[in-house]
Amino acid sequence: MKFALFGNTYQEHKSAHVTHLLEILRRKEAHICIHREFYEFLRLHTNADLTNLEIFNGHDFTADMALSVGGDGTFLKTASLVGNKEIPILGINTGRLGFLADISPDQMEETFDEIYQGMYLAEPRRVLKLTCNGQVLKGYPYGLNEIAILKRDSSSMITIRAYINGELLNVYQADGLIVATPTGSTGYSLSVGGPILVPQSGTISLTPVAPHSLNVRPIVIRDEWEVTLEVESRSHNFLIAIDGRSETFREGTRLTIRRGEYFIRIVKRCHHSFFNTLREKMMWGADSRN
Repeated sequence: MKFALFGNTYQEHKSAHVTHLLEILRRKEAHICIHREFYEFLRLHTNADLTNLEIFNGHDFTADMALSVGGDGTFLKTASLVGNKEIPILGINTGRLGFLADISPDQMEETFDEIYQGMYLAEPRRVLKLTCNGQVLKGYPYGLNEIAILKRDSSSMITIRAYINGELLNVYQADGLIVATPTGSTGYSLSVGGPILVPQSGTISLTPVAPHSLNVRPIVIRDEWEVTLEVESRSHNFLIAIDGRSETFREGTRLTIRRGEYFIRIVKRCHHSFFNTLREKMMWGADSRN
């Protein structure tokens, strides 16, 4: 098998995990290619054996599986580089919570044994696509987790007029609005009170950030519906964050959010389920007094 390796470039103290990963793959005679940014980081800050690795830049790679070594932020960056290649992504968690990167380093041996036996799932996850009328989006327009509209340069709230399939839904006065996929529903959206969405539900959620009115609540809609947003701000600009990649936009730019044309495929072990992950990561049923 051929693996494309991506990783966190801020955690040199966790390089032992990369060394172990490379040892596992070499024992299985895997073909390994590595993103140049991660290669340079490992070369400068670690003692990992980087011989005989194929180095690539950006999107210029092919592989049977992509490996993301880090936390969920690293996984999202990997997903943006994999894009529409339909290459499944395995997340090895050297970060903290890890909803996307949910394989711990001590599970790598058995996980790769299962992968080589074909005993894994590649769950398809929807992405969102942002198009803009009035200003060009410079970065990658697809988000696996969410597209967030946020205030910038001022402590004042922004006003967001939200339309669903052309019909006015609400005029939000808030610090922002998060449009999240089921994959992203356990991320930023959850932290501001958004609902948890089951990955197979075919839905997206709209969750306001610190709304002026306590009557305003998150809403869940079908993912094939179109969301259109118009933003007003005292500073005449605002921020768009797509999976954490942010750009400043001018007031008057009309934003349209649609379901993307492709899936991101997330590798899961056969005995792992979404509900198991929820219980473990959210510590449901755990008694904090113990």
